[in-house]
Amino acid sequence: MNQHTAENRREAAPAAHETAPPTSRGWLRAVVAPVPLAFAAGILITGVVGAFGVPYFGGWQAALTGGLVLLFLMGAVGRLGPQRAGLIAMVPNRFPRPDLIVAATGILEAAGAIGLLLPPTHRLAALCLAALLVAVFPANVKAARSSVGLAGRPATPLVPRAVVQAVYLAACLAVALA
Repeated sequence: MNQHTAENRREAAPAAHETAPPTSRGWLRAVVAPVPLAFAAGILITGVVGAFGVPYFGGWQAALTGGLVLLFLMGAVGRLGPQRAGLIAMVPNRFPRPDLIVAATGILEAAGAIGLLLPPTHRLAALCLAALLVAVFPANVKAARSSVGLAGRPATPLVPRAVVQAVYLAACLAVALA
């Protein structure tokens, strides 16, 4: 084999962090983080309030909605706080003005969270937030592959990150289509 062929194979081979299976720490980082914890807390709080007979908070759809509201509000706040620099670094290079993209996604997350709370708009808001999750997924891929962490935390591997994102997407679709 000549040197040129060996170099081509090296270039074509994915980096070790792209192919290595996620460790238990990767799964832990994906689940025990502020946004997933806010999602779980919102589901739990809404479910408990609903169990006490408050009509607007009763049922699984209300509980999922409560989780999504906290998830997206937490995400929106993160666009302005110490995570902002990491979020800007996550935006794929092909997009101009990543700072504006991060700000816009924060505004859309906040608007979507508010829309989830209003009965006339909650289904549309859930669909729009589902679309937003799909739109920002390339940033999650870049973060995992480039080891971009947030607020001093190490990057979450792609598989756990994608699974958590799929849970959020399923929750949005369940609220929208229920």
